[in-house]
Amino acid sequence: MTRPAKIITWTFASLALVLVLLVIFIATFDWNRAKPFLNEKASEALHRPFAINGNLAVHWRREPDEGGWRAWVPWPHFTAEDLTLGNPEWLKEPQMVGLQQVDFRLSPLPLLAQRIVIPRIDLKLPTASLKRLADGRANWTFDFGPKDEQAEPSKWVMDIGAVGFDKGQVAFDDATLKTDVQVQVDPLGKPIPFSDIVGKSTAEKTAREHGNAQDYAFGFKAKGTYKGQALSGEGKIGGLLALQDATQPFPVQVDVSIAKTRAIVAGTLTDPRNLGALDLRLKLSGASLGNLYPLTGVTLPDTPPYQTDGHLIAKLHEPGGALFRYEDFNGKIGNSDIHGDLSFVSSQPRPKLSGKLVSNQLLFKDLAPLIGADSNAQQKARGGAAKQPGDKVLPVEEFRTERWRAMDADVTFAGKRIVQTEELPFTDLNSHVFLEDGVLRLEPLSFGVAGGKLDMLVRLDGRSTPMQGRVRFSARNLKLKQLFPTFEPMKTSFGALNGDADLSGRGNSIAALLGTSNGDLKLLINDGAVSRSLMEIAGLNVGNYVVGKLFGDNEVKINCAATDVGIKDGLATTRLFVFDTENAVIYVTGTANFATEQLDLKINPESKGLRLFSLRSPLYVRGSFAKPSAGVQAVPLALRGAGMVALGVAAGPAAGLLALIAPSSGDDENLCTPLLEQMRAGKAPKTVK
Repeated sequence: MTRPAKIITWTFASLALVLVLLVIFIATFDWNRAKPFLNEKASEALHRPFAINGNLAVHWRREPDEGGWRAWVPWPHFTAEDLTLGNPEWLKEPQMVGLQQVDFRLSPLPLLAQRIVIPRIDLKLPTASLKRLADGRANWTFDFGPKDEQAEPSKWVMDIGAVGFDKGQVAFDDATLKTDVQVQVDPLGKPIPFSDIVGKSTAEKTAREHGNAQDYAFGFKAKGTYKGQALSGEGKIGGLLALQDATQPFPVQVDVSIAKTRAIVAGTLTDPRNLGALDLRLKLSGASLGNLYPLTGVTLPDTPPYQTDGHLIAKLHEPGGALFRYEDFNGKIGNSDIHGDLSFVSSQPRPKLSGKLVSNQLLFKDLAPLIGADSNAQQKARGGAAKQPGDKVLPVEEFRTERWRAMDADVTFAGKRIVQTEELPFTDLNSHVFLEDGVLRLEPLSFGVAGGKLDMLVRLDGRSTPMQGRVRFSARNLKLKQLFPTFEPMKTSFGALNGDADLSGRGNSIAALLGTSNGDLKLLINDGAVSRSLMEIAGLNVGNYVVGKLFGDNEVKINCAATDVGIKDGLATTRLFVFDTENAVIYVTGTANFATEQLDLKINPESKGLRLFSLRSPLYVRGSFAKPSAGVQAVPLALRGAGMVALGVAAGPAAGLLALIAPSSGDDENLCTPLLEQMRAGKAPKTVK
């Protein structure tokens, strides 16, 4: 053998001997001797105490699942018992994390490429106490010391494939969220297949899109408070959390109640290392949608009790912000059905809610909480305080304008049929809701009513204190026979109601807005009928008294009813308020004070035939909106025509009301035309002497 060959042979033999000795050393070395060194270095790196208190051992085993020649390469399997990680110095409690045992295996060959590959770590009996103080300091945030800008980043890379875990306990105490929750995790007696919880079709869909989800292996129970509200819940999770494969689905099922809100979810979590995506079936229910704001930050209106069932998809690392989509959901709000799709994006400068909602049958009473018009008992049921005084009619509950700047919104809503009572259906409702930087707009808010349309534009500026509001509406061609379908004389009527209003005010409630309002209101009704029974249908007790005094129990034809009211600082004053009936012309003068909710009206009848109409004294309606009173004035009518206080004053309003008369599609003349034409000319309506 030549000298170079001998050198090469001895070199390889020496290396082989060194490797053999190294393997023997690693295999036989008592790793417990290394614990003080490992504990010290880990504590220095983490800036908090770390200790392996129990046995530390390494076992070499082959991995047959690797296949090929790699199956013959032994892997080191590490076992460490009784591990503890302490808290930073600013916390009194000494321990943050405890583990009875940690097992993991290390792939040796990637070490040659400066990669630490750990296919799986198993944690036994983990306990954790996670805390964040009111100043924002959290014990799960580690201080690794000042960063050396000149130092080159480490070329070593760590890959952890999956984390398995055993029964354990987690305590979460966050002063910034006013949250304190304890979670107990225990293995299920027998694994539950994913399809048994979510259904066969959902399981098959998950398998097609992400792969087969593992069985549910653990159950958990949670109890405590979330954002200051009582929390309790339970659920099931898988047993192996895949960190390396972002597409592998991890099964999740949760049933949690927070105060009066309950959420039930079942589905999968993918990319758990980054909390990347959720694909869940979500059932949500509660006393009011408004109660979701303190829990989620999503601004929703107050509603009656609700329940929904739909598909929730969350993508938490989208470029424009975390995206949540609640798709194809169905449910009920009060006694009204609700369906649609909603999306919520955590964008800048504000998150945004958008979507489309549809209700096939919407009960009118279910809209009352939106403006605080539900009863005190209903307000308490949805978690609010009873605020409506017993002697007040206008809702005093304030809009929560402080929430309006928390997000933007662009949502359309269609109510295919609105029901006030079974006898009085509204045909439909359509609205487009915009919320932008504290300004709420409904453009439009349209109702189909009695064969006609009621179109509204609403703008509420929540940026100012008090809130500034404006509403404009236009009512066109509301058929009287459809407005009062159970009133027999109206069934042959061809009359209609038309009206316009433009009001603005300031205040954070309906009562405050109307109590400071300024604007105009015009209404015109032609070819109708009136009687005490109609007043009973409408629920107008005072109207019942007035009609009874004027006409007795007879049904009386209305040729025209015209109203022009001016409103200034909440005081509505009649400029023109006249009823032209077959027996008399009735003039109404006076005021309605929305700020004090007081009425002061005078009703002056002008008979067209004394034998048919004999009342010679005016009537009055006074008192509060809640309990108005009516009676006969002590002073009789002095002169015919006294009801027309000044015809010259009525000329202008009469001319303005002529614009509300829609062109007739038939041969019948609108009966309001001659009345208003006479008033515009400064003449009293013709009467029969």
